[in-house]
Amino acid sequence: MPDSAVRRPWWGLAGFAVAVAVAAAFGALAASDAGSRYADLAQPSWAPPSWLFSPVWTVLYVLIAVAGFLVWRRVGIGPAVGLWVAQLVLNAAWTPLFFGAGQYGLAFAEIVLLWLAIGATVLSFWRVSRLAATLLLPYWAWVTFAAALNLAIWRLNS
Repeated sequence: MPDSAVRRPWWGLAGFAVAVAVAAAFGALAASDAGSRYADLAQPSWAPPSWLFSPVWTVLYVLIAVAGFLVWRRVGIGPAVGLWVAQLVLNAAWTPLFFGAGQYGLAFAEIVLLWLAIGATVLSFWRVSRLAATLLLPYWAWVTFAAALNLAIWRLNS
């Protein structure tokens, strides 16, 4: 283990957990009635039930925090962690656009940017920690699915 990793203690994980929790809370506060709004939308037949989103996002947020921490522990603050922050900001922005403002087209454009940012983060993390990059793959897959769902809902509700 490099000396720099030794100087970055495990409690640093708490900082990444807090950052992810803030992003999640921002989305939740911006659209506190997301479950009922989702139920009221015309949806494709393959749309998941609203109860599924909370447990999926809980697991994904844990993975996102751990992945960011692993990279920070190895290389500190730098371009890879900067990409991690960028994707987290984009993640936080989607819920207010989609549920808070009902801007399905704008939310779709935003989720495409999020998808690209996650991809860039995965590639950047791969160079530092393959484990960290791998931890982000379920997130990237879910956002791929969410983007398809966003597009379908936009088409069905416009």
